[in-house]
Amino acid sequence: MSAGESGPVLKRERVRDHILELMESLDPGDAIPSERSLCAALQVSRPTLRAAVDELVAAGLLVREHGRGMFVAPEKITQELVSDHQAMVVPRASGVWTSHLLEFTTIAAGARVGRKLHLSPAAEIVYVARLRLVDGVPMAIEHLHIPAGLVPSLSAQELETGDLYEHLHDRHGVRVSEAVQTIEPTVVSQAEAKILGVPHLSPALLFERLTSDTEGQAVEYVHSLYRGDRYRIVTRLTLGRAAGDEQATPAQSIPGIPPGVFPQQEAVVLTAQGDVHADR
Repeated sequence: MSAGESGPVLKRERVRDHILELMESLDPGDAIPSERSLCAALQVSRPTLRAAVDELVAAGLLVREHGRGMFVAPEKITQELVSDHQAMVVPRASGVWTSHLLEFTTIAAGARVGRKLHLSPAAEIVYVARLRLVDGVPMAIEHLHIPAGLVPSLSAQELETGDLYEHLHDRHGVRVSEAVQTIEPTVVSQAEAKILGVPHLSPALLFERLTSDTEGQAVEYVHSLYRGDRYRIVTRLTLGRAAGDEQATPAQSIPGIPPGVFPQQEAVVLTAQGDVHADR
């Protein structure tokens, strides 16, 4: 290949960058130019253009509507993972969050959940399934498991309004202290797709969290499925030396912290298991 030629990968990247640049001047819901006009402007074939558009659709940045064209997708809900030393929760994700109960019952813990909560499989737990919405749009399906003895008077209203951890503290005397959370990619099942209003096998983020109280006892096990096309995680890292700290220890000697990062009180580091969780 000569220096002036572009291969299919580079052409697709050039198309993608051009569309992203166009989108910067548009609002969610605005149409982008037609395939024909984009192909002519960029001098690329329709398969190359469609490959780039497919990537942007899969990433949740564009929406393709049959017979109408392509449109800028709604903005993603952003959750920034930053330490908050005044409370266990991290800063709330953008938008107005509400909950809709799908199921609320008392059942036996079973083997798996029992192990998570350090309970007998026959022990009773409160099981809650709720749909989480942002500005009225379905965003996540959350499955909560709480030892029944801790919340004998837990109500449906508490699960649909307000902050659950505040309810646990104020109404049930449960003082949460820390949580270990994992996040991994997955896809939605047919049933989940129907509830969330997305196609079957759409990308999603699976959150799994185990919460403990001030005495180290497990008080809540949650697994949640968040839409991958509308939700993203932003992590703030502190790089270099801490201000005024000439003796800061480089991260190479601390497991789990990338080289070149100097740990500070406010730093957040991406690891396989985090200690923060999504909006409640």
